[in-house]
Amino acid sequence: MVADKGKKTKVAENEEADHVDGELVLSIEKLQEIQDELEKVNEVASDKVLEVEQKYNEIRRPVYLRRNEIIKSIPDFWLTAFLSHPALSELITEEDQKIFKFLASLDVEDSKDVKSGYSIIFNFSPNPYFEDTKLIKTYSFTEEGTTNISGTAIKWKEGMDLANGDAHEKKGSKRPFAEESFFSWFSETQQKNLSDGVDEVAEIIKEDLWPNPLKYFNNEADEDFDGEEDDDEEGSGDEDGDQDDDEDDNDDEDN
Repeated sequence: MVADKGKKTKVAENEEADHVDGELVLSIEKLQEIQDELEKVNEVASDKVLEVEQKYNEIRRPVYLRRNEIIKSIPDFWLTAFLSHPALSELITEEDQKIFKFLASLDVEDSKDVKSGYSIIFNFSPNPYFEDTKLIKTYSFTEEGTTNISGTAIKWKEGMDLANGDAHEKKGSKRPFAEESFFSWFSETQQKNLSDGVDEVAEIIKEDLWPNPLKYFNNEADEDFDGEEDDDEEGSGDEDGDQDDDEDDNDDEDN
């Protein structure tokens, strides 16, 4: 009898465990259905965001073109903007600066469907350094998560090849701050995976310099930074003054 009771208890426990496992499996299946539904909503949302971005890219385009026309009338605009940028200025040598004086306009063009990539275009006036009037760096994103990079093979005039005409192999996404010509960047065209990180030069130009180059031409970024430092110094000065006043008051009380 005792043995039978033990068997019944064990059977009951197994049935209860099976019941719990069944409920757990059912809950996980329902949760998966919810996640699948959310994925569909997110896909639709992403498509809508891209549609809006594409729409406003088309609206911004003629404004950028008008801006470029005005910039052309300002001497050394892009040279000044690049040299005033805290990161980009580190990449431009003295020889590069001479070439940048011939930079007539800069342009950033997104692909029509936005998510496919973009191009950064440097338009140059005729100059004694190379034959090209356009230097282009293009980034094409694939569904597999890789980025295909292409750049203009610069046709340097005789004796003017600052980048030595050869691609320089780089490890990682950062370019070293050395006496290497900025124009060697156009020959850095190896394929990248998402895990390799982004091209920092391209990202800075596209996301920071291009939207508002006037900020860097006017050197406003440095002025803001200096202003904050001045405020801190003034604050410290006020504190010192208050301490001096307190010491004077204490001396008067002692006397």
